[in-house]
Amino acid sequence: MALEKTPICNFGEKIYDFNLKSVDEKNYTLKDIAGKNGTLVMFICNHCPYVKAIIKELSSTALNLKKYNVNSVAIMSNDTVNYPDDSFDNMKKFSQKNHFDFPYLFDETQEIAKKYGAVCTPDFFGYNSNHELQYRGRLREMKDLVPLDGCKNELMEAMIEISQSKNGPKNQYPSMGCNIKWK
Repeated sequence: MALEKTPICNFGEKIYDFNLKSVDEKNYTLKDIAGKNGTLVMFICNHCPYVKAIIKELSSTALNLKKYNVNSVAIMSNDTVNYPDDSFDNMKKFSQKNHFDFPYLFDETQEIAKKYGAVCTPDFFGYNSNHELQYRGRLREMKDLVPLDGCKNELMEAMIEISQSKNGPKNQYPSMGCNIKWK
């Protein structure tokens, strides 16, 4: 497991469209996903300990963001031949186990991860209603895969700010996790 950190936010970068199959066997595009006040694109996988450490809070965050008309989508781009824990069937199980209330999409060709410049799981891209990137940070501060007491949910706060002002926070801390498993 190679630890990666996300690069700094490239404010204003436009969101990329996609047409990917979800664990519900439907295909989704950006038009299907985009929220009125913002869109959160999350690159995750099933096996990464960094994702597993935050997945319950992440599911809750995505659900709470709906109150602000921010929709969320998760994309899994790992090589499933060499990492079978991330297979499409296991994505279905992972989604059900963690009560995802958002589409969980399979980027089998890894084209979408490359377009976005995703580097790790989890990797968060927060967009405003104009589909401009405003957040590329972490969920919250953690130490050894455990949230630090008293630390705020930075992702939630950033997406609420984006939903209300169209601008993300200037100070952002990188997300870190397992590198994307490229083919």
